[in-house]
Amino acid sequence: MVGPALKSRTYWGRFGIRRCKPGMEKPPTTPSGGDTSRGAGDRGVPVPTPWGSRICLGSQVVNYVWQPDGLGILRCLSFCCVLSTLIYRCYLSDLLIMLALIFFMISLHDVGVGPTLGWANRSGEIHQTATKPRWFLTSYLSLRPHPLQPKPCEGFFGNGFNQRLSILNSSNLNRDSWFRCSFNGVLGSSICEGGRVRMNVERIAMSVGGERLESVIGRREEEELPSFEFGAFDVVGSGGRGRKLVDEGFLDQFVAKGAVDQHTMRRLIDSIRVVGVEDFQCDQWIEEPTLLVTRFEYANLFHTVTDWYSAYVASKVTGLPNRPNVIFVDGHCKAPLEETWEALFSSVRYAKSFSGSVCFRHVILSPLGYETALFKGLTEVIGCKGAPAHDLWQNPDHQKTARLSEFGEMIRAAFGLPVFRNRLPKHIRVHNILFVRREDYLAHPRHGGKIESRLSNEQEVFDSLKSWVGKNLKCKANLVNGLFAHMSLKEQVRAIQDASVIIGAHGAGLTHIVAATPETVILEIISSQYRRPHFALISQWRGLEYHAINLDGSYADPEVVIDKLSSIMRGIGC
Repeated sequence: MVGPALKSRTYWGRFGIRRCKPGMEKPPTTPSGGDTSRGAGDRGVPVPTPWGSRICLGSQVVNYVWQPDGLGILRCLSFCCVLSTLIYRCYLSDLLIMLALIFFMISLHDVGVGPTLGWANRSGEIHQTATKPRWFLTSYLSLRPHPLQPKPCEGFFGNGFNQRLSILNSSNLNRDSWFRCSFNGVLGSSICEGGRVRMNVERIAMSVGGERLESVIGRREEEELPSFEFGAFDVVGSGGRGRKLVDEGFLDQFVAKGAVDQHTMRRLIDSIRVVGVEDFQCDQWIEEPTLLVTRFEYANLFHTVTDWYSAYVASKVTGLPNRPNVIFVDGHCKAPLEETWEALFSSVRYAKSFSGSVCFRHVILSPLGYETALFKGLTEVIGCKGAPAHDLWQNPDHQKTARLSEFGEMIRAAFGLPVFRNRLPKHIRVHNILFVRREDYLAHPRHGGKIESRLSNEQEVFDSLKSWVGKNLKCKANLVNGLFAHMSLKEQVRAIQDASVIIGAHGAGLTHIVAATPETVILEIISSQYRRPHFALISQWRGLEYHAINLDGSYADPEVVIDKLSSIMRGIGC
C-alpha cells in the first residue's frame, strides 16, 4: 500500500539521511553513472534503499514502500542484532556476529524480486508497479550500438542500430527532455526513445482495447488501429514551440513506410509536438522505462513473435537496466498471447485505459514486427546460420548469429523453465515426439472460428505415428498430442522445450521452435498451397536440423511420414 503524496524533501540513504536543497533535487544515478543526455537507460532509474526511501526527483517525490516479506524481516532483525552489539557492547560469540552480518549482506543482495515502487507527484497521482529484475540472461555479445559498419548477420539480428540521430538535446532548463533515434541501415528501421514525453490519450482515435473477445465480435480492424492527431504526443523543447519534432524528410529517410500501408510508429512520431515547460502539465507520471508497441496481427503467433523480438531488441539496444513496462498503442481485444507479453515484461497496459495526460520519464518506440529480420527474411535473402552464443563468443563468425537462440532462452526463462539443460544418458532418456495440431478456435473479432485445413488427414497421420512409436522404436519415446489451442502459453513452451522432434503442418504454431533446445529436430509437412519458408528459415537462424515433406495437395501418406520420422530417430541414436 502506498501512502499519500509526500511533501518532505528528505532522502533516506542506505546508512544516513540527507536533505535535498530546493532546486537541487535529482534522481540517484546507476552505479555506472550515465551522462545527463542518456535518459533513464543510464540514469534516473530509482535505486531502492534497504529500509524504504524517499527520493527527491524534480517536482516528484518518490516513496519507496517496504513490504514486510521474509527477507525484509531478516534484514531488519540482522541489523538490530548488529546494532545492539555495537551499542550495548553485548559479548556475543564471534560466530553469532558473523552470522548476523552474513544474513544482513544476503538480505541486501538482489534476489530477483523487484521492489514495489510508489511514485507520487505533487498533485497526489501515483503510478505503482512491481518492477521486475534485469533480463534473465546476459548476452555473450553486446546489443548496444557501435559506430562500426554492421556485419551482415549482426545488422539483421543484433546491433545494427549504429547510427545515432540526436533530435532534441537536454538543456540546463530542460535537463530531462531529450529525443533521439538509432537507425539500422540494414533493416531500414529505427528505434526511437525520449525523455519527458507526454501522451495525450484523447488525441488518439481507436477502440479502448483489452475487452473480452466475445463482446466485440464483428468490430472492424480499422477501429482497433490508432489514428494520431497532431499533439497526440508532446516533448519539452525550445526553438519554435508548437512545431513538429521532425519533418517529412526525416521520416522518409529514417522511418520509411516501406511495404507497410499503415506505419503506425511513423505516424506516432509525426504527431509529436514540441511545447514549452509552462505547457507541459501532466495528470500522471510513469517513471519506469516504458515501451510503446502497436500490434497488427496480434492473434497470430508468428507475427506476435516478431513483435516480441522487436520489443526485446529495442529494450537491449537502449540499454534498459530492468525489463520495461509495455503499453499497447492499439485497441485490440484481449488475446491468449498476452500471457507471454506479461511474462516477458514488467507490466502490460492499453493506452486507452489511461485518462488524461500521461508523462513518461523514459519512453521507447518499439519498431513494427514487420521490420524485423524474422519477417523481412520471407522476401529478402538472409543467409545467416544459427550457432550457440558461447561458441560465437569464443570463435566469432560474421555469417552466424546467436540472437534468436538467446531470444528463445529468454522466453523459456520468463516462464521459469530451465535454460541450460544437459541431455540425459540415452539409455534412460525418453524422447518426446511433439505433433503440433491445428484446431478450430475463435482468434479475433473478424474470425469465424474455423481454421483452414493444411493437412486434410491430420488425425490419420497422428494415429499412425502413435501406433508406430509404440511398436517399432528401440528407445523410450512418447508421441505428444500438441493440442496448443487448449494449452496455456507456458505449457506450450514447455512442450516445445521437452521435445526431441517436433512435427507439424505449416502453421503459426510452429513458430514456437524459436524456443526449442539446440538438439531439437524439426519435421514440417507442407501442403502445395502453403509452400512458404517461415519455419525453414527460423530453423536455419536457430541452427536446428530441419526436414520437410512437400505434398501434392493437402493429403499426407502416413507411411511417408513414418519413414521420414524413422530416419530422424535413427539419426539421434534411437
